[in-house]
Amino acid sequence: MATQGHQSDKYVALVHYICWRCQDPSKLGKTKLNKILFYSDFASYLYYRKPITDTGYIKLQFGPVPKDIDQVIIRLRHEGKVVERDAQHFGYPKKEFIALTRPDISAFTAEEISLVEMYIEDICNEHTATSISQASHTLAWELAEMGEEIPYPAVFAFQFGEISSEDLAWAQKEVERYAKA
Repeated sequence: MATQGHQSDKYVALVHYICWRCQDPSKLGKTKLNKILFYSDFASYLYYRKPITDTGYIKLQFGPVPKDIDQVIIRLRHEGKVVERDAQHFGYPKKEFIALTRPDISAFTAEEISLVEMYIEDICNEHTATSISQASHTLAWELAEMGEEIPYPAVFAFQFGEISSEDLAWAQKEVERYAKA
């Protein structure tokens, strides 16, 4: 995991990429940026057993927030890759991000970029900051204490649910299939 005060180059590159891909800055504020990172990392852990950035996520009131996100944005600003501007959204202050340069995505796999693209599209176009904050209050978020890091294995809590008769029938067929093998 990335430690406090140190951000991996991959983490910085992913923030840059998200800012670049969301070309309408009014659709990407800090809340949405945080949630795209969270969902991308936790989905990658769920599907591939490895997060994209290795950063930790802290449980805060409005959902998970990646560690050191402010330092990552400062770094991108200092490198001349991203500008941050203050805006208003329904009377509330909002940070918007504009990428000034094309990001280097050579460190990412096609699967990683595909996951990130899916969450950029969904979160930027189908959610408000409020709706994505509320949606991020998942069981994984609930398992952590306020201010505590959310462990990546908590993502498996997303998969719990009621067992249906179809699930039981499938499981019985699988048991029978393995018994014959």
